[in-house]
Amino acid sequence: MSFGMAREAENVEAGYGAAVTAVVDGHPPGVSARPVPGAGPASSAVSAPAAGAVAGPHSQDGQYGQYGQDGQQAGTPHAQARIDLAAIRANVSRLCDTAGSAEVMAVVKADAYGHGAVPVARAALAGGATWLGVAGMREALALRAAGVPGRLLAWLLTPGDDWSAAVSAGVELSAGAPWAVRAAVRAAQAVDRPALLHLEAETGLGRGGAAAGDWQTLVDSAASAEAAGYLRVVGVWSHLARADEPGHPSCARQLETFRHAAGIARRAGLAPDVLHLSNSAATLTLPEAHFDLVRPGLAVYGLSPVPDLAGPSELGLRPAMTLTARLASVKRVPAGQGVSYGHRYRTARETTLGLVPLGYADGVPRHASQAGPVLLAGRQHSVAGTVCMDQFVVDLGDASAAPGDEVVLFGPGDRGEPGAADWARAAHTISHEIVTRIGARVPRTYTGGSAPGDH
Repeated sequence: MSFGMAREAENVEAGYGAAVTAVVDGHPPGVSARPVPGAGPASSAVSAPAAGAVAGPHSQDGQYGQYGQDGQQAGTPHAQARIDLAAIRANVSRLCDTAGSAEVMAVVKADAYGHGAVPVARAALAGGATWLGVAGMREALALRAAGVPGRLLAWLLTPGDDWSAAVSAGVELSAGAPWAVRAAVRAAQAVDRPALLHLEAETGLGRGGAAAGDWQTLVDSAASAEAAGYLRVVGVWSHLARADEPGHPSCARQLETFRHAAGIARRAGLAPDVLHLSNSAATLTLPEAHFDLVRPGLAVYGLSPVPDLAGPSELGLRPAMTLTARLASVKRVPAGQGVSYGHRYRTARETTLGLVPLGYADGVPRHASQAGPVLLAGRQHSVAGTVCMDQFVVDLGDASAAPGDEVVLFGPGDRGEPGAADWARAAHTISHEIVTRIGARVPRTYTGGSAPGDH
C-alpha cells in the first residue's frame, strides 16, 4: 500500500537523544534484578536516568521518591530496545558449532545491526567468535578506541578514509582494486607497519571486488607490495548473492569461481591465512562454503536468514532485541472516527485508541501502516492508520488499557509478541532492516550479564 506525503509537525519533545546504558552483572540500590528467559541466573537491565530525575528508590512511607503518582518511575523511557547479551553469546556459540573447523567472524557493522557495537562485539567474542567484521573504517576505529580486541576486518573503503590510522590500529582491510593496494602501501609507509589485506574477488554478486578480468592484476599488485614488505595478504574473500535461497544454482557457480580465484592467488605466491565466503545463510545451510572463516551477521542477533525455510528457534537461535514502548494516551472514540494522517483507517464501532510514542523517526517503518503488529494486554493488535514521525495508533477495541502500559513491538516471542520477521512481512522488507533502523533516540538497555572488559 502506498501513502501520500502528509505534512507533519517536526517539533520533538525535549529529552530525546541517544542513550546507551551500561552492562552490569549486579544492580544498584533500588533496582531489582529480574531473570531473563534463557539468560541463566539473575541478570539485570539498568537504564540511564533521565535528566532531572530524582535520585533514590521508591520509599516505603507513601512518599514518591523517583516515582510519580501514576506509579511510573521518574525517568522511565517512553520506549526502549532491550538487548539480551546472553542470547548474543548463545547464538555465536551455536554458529561456532555449525561452522565446524572454520573460525567465526561476527559481523557488527551498522552499530551491530542496531544492537550496540561495543557490547555486542564483546559478547560475540565471549561466545566464541575470533574475528569481528564491519563495513566502514570509522566503525573499526571506534571498536579499537573502545578497547575491543581480536582480529577485525573493514571492507567498504574509499580513497578518503584514514588508511594510516587503520593500519596503525591493526585493522585488516579489504582491497578489490589496485588503487586500494596502493592506499594500503602508502599507509604502511606512513606508520612503518605492514598493512594486513584481504583481496576481494567478484564471483557473481555484481557488487564489490575485482572482476575475473581484473583479478590477476589485483593479485600481482598485492604480491609485489607483499614482496617489498609493505603488506601481507592475509585473506581472499567474496560474497554470495543468493545464499538465502538454499539450493539455488548460483551458489555452486560462485563457489567454483571463488576456488578458481583463490588458486590464482596461490600461484602468484600468496599464502592467505583465510578464505571466506559464507554469510549467515551459508553458515547455516551451505557447509561446503565454510572454507576457513564464516561471516554471520543476522544470525548473531538471533534472526533467521532463511525465513521461508525456518524460523529462529528451528535454527537454534534466539532473537536478542525486544522493542517496547509505553502508551502515551488512551481514549474512547465513536464509530466512524478517522485515525491519523489521511484518515486511511476509520473505526468500525465505538472503540478505544491507544497512542504509541514511536514513529518512523525511531525506525518504525511507515510502510507497515495498517499492518504492523504489536502486543498489548496479552493480545496482538495492528497499527491503525498511518505511522507518523513520532507516533502511531492502535485500535484496542474494548481492551482495558491505560497510559504507561507496555506495548511490545517485537521480541523473541516468549509472551506471544510479534517478531522482527512479522514487522518485515508487514513492511514488505527483511528483518535486517527492521532491527538496524531503530534510531538513536530509542535507548538501548542490556540484559544477560556482561562480556569481559565491559566493567
